[in-house]
Parts: sequence; structure tokens; C-alpha cells
Amino acid sequence: MAKVTVVGAGNVGATCANVLAFNKIADEVVMLDVKEGVAEGKAMDMMQTANTLAFETSIVGVTNDYSKTANSEVVIITSGIPRKPGMTREELIGVNATIVKSVAESCLKFSPNAIIIVISNPMDTMTYLTLKSTGLPKNRIIGMGGTLDSSRFKYYLSQAMNANPSQIEGMVIGGHGDTTMIPLKRMATCAGVAVSEILDAEKLNKVVADTMVGGATLTGLLGTSAWYAPGAAGAYVAESIIRDYKRVIPCCVALEGEYGQNDICIGVPAVIGRNGVEKIIEIKLDAEEKALFAKSAEAVRKTNDVLKEIKAL
Repeated sequence: MAKVTVVGAGNVGATCANVLAFNKIADEVVMLDVKEGVAEGKAMDMMQTANTLAFETSIVGVTNDYSKTANSEVVIITSGIPRKPGMTREELIGVNATIVKSVAESCLKFSPNAIIIVISNPMDTMTYLTLKSTGLPKNRIIGMGGTLDSSRFKYYLSQAMNANPSQIEGMVIGGHGDTTMIPLKRMATCAGVAVSEILDAEKLNKVVADTMVGGATLTGLLGTSAWYAPGAAGAYVAESIIRDYKRVIPCCVALEGEYGQNDICIGVPAVIGRNGVEKIIEIKLDAEEKALFAKSAEAVRKTNDVLKEIKAL
């Protein structure tokens, strides 16, 4: 039986739990939140769709009782304050660092073998914090960011080409930030055809620009962080672990020499399966992409340095 814990029953966490249940990815989903009644109410609401949507997953909501999360195969951390319009992901670091560190430690107390998926922002730094503070092997800590950014890249590509989204392949690497992510336009395809042969340079560059501010665009429209795509992206990574799909997924992982980087968690393609990060795929970047990746890594490191300033590490 696959059991998944989702910490944080806000919009992202609730969406993630709903996708896990509706797609029958987990046998049991535990949603935990610090606010009394929120996780319980949302779990009850979801369970009242079980007959209509024909799923048998058990969804349980609890308030701050980590014992109910025991023996989880995967823990998904969504907790923390969401972005508001005009706010960068990095501005969340002080509050969210304390929350994420505490959540990871509490979950591991009852699920010592769990693989942790981090969604909380700033995601690259929260993934790094989780890795360093728990002391877990690097294969068991995964940041969701690249999965979400790649889905946004593929959305904008499909819109620009008026193409079926299922035929689009595209990948975003680098940091999960408006200025640090790197949509790999050179490698994007539609039904096996290079996107660069379908879209002119101006349109393709606009797709890249729109992708990079995709989160901020939604925050401006919604007044808070997006939730459908982030929640689904977290569930997608969890599914690859639980079902041992060994999908190649762009996600935030710890690098030890790959891409010329060390002591950092940043987005690159990786094989995700039963053991979490089973292999990091080193794709051949051209000179421009290498320069962008190095710049992105430098920016992520600067954000990581804040952890030391606030004594989170």
C-alpha cells in the first residue's frame, strides 16, 4: 500500500492530494495542516467525490498530528506562506525556512524511509535546506520546480503553435525563479519536429519570456500563488516514485560535479523512480546555455547564503 503525506492543506497541498486520489496514485493520502479543521474539512470534501469520481483512495485530514503520517512512502511539503503580487520567491525565505525545516524533521520521525518532495518557495533553497538539515542521502530529496516550469513552457509552446499539448516536449532547467530558470528552446519539439522550425525567433523568444514569468503572471491575476499546476506537478513526481516509472523529469536535485556544480540543489533532468533520484542526466549544453546555467547557479547560491545569515543552517 502506497501512503503519501501532503503537509500543508492550502490550495497547492489540497490540489496535490486531490490529484493523488483522483488518479489513484496512492492508497492513502494524509493531509496535515497547522490550522484547525482545514485539512479535515478539505479531506472530507474530497472523500465526498469518491463515488462520483470512482476512486478508492482514502484521504485523511489531520491538524498537527504527525503520528498519523507514519510509514509514508512519500512526503510532499507545500507548507509556508504563498507569494503575493510583486513578491519574489526569495522574499519568503525567512518564514518558510523555519517551517520547512520543522516539517521535514517531524515527518521523518514517523516515516524515516520517506522520500521528500519540496514545493515550498524559494524552492531551490528549501530543497537545499531540507537536504542539509536532515542529513538524508541526496536521492531522497527532490524539489518540484523544474517539473512545474517545464509544464508552463510546454503550455506556452502549445499556445504559440496552436498545437495539441500532448505532442509538445520541452524542458526547463536551472533555478526555479523568474530570472534564473532556463527554458531550453533549442531542444523543444512538437511531434518530433524542432519547435525552432515551426516558430520564428521572435515568437520563440516570447514563449521563453512568458515561461520565465509564468508564476508571477498568475500571481498577478489571482492575487496569490498558482495552485493547480504546482499541485499536479508534485503529484506527478510522486507518481513516478510510487509506480517506479523511472521518468526523466526536470527537477531540483543535489549536484556533486554534474554540470560543473557542487553543493547546490538546482533544476536538471533526472530519472525518478522507486529510489527517488536514480540518475542525473547530463545533457550537452551549448555555450550560451552553459553560461546561463552558471549564472543561475550563482543566483541560487546567493539565496542559499541567506540560510546562514538567518542561522537556518
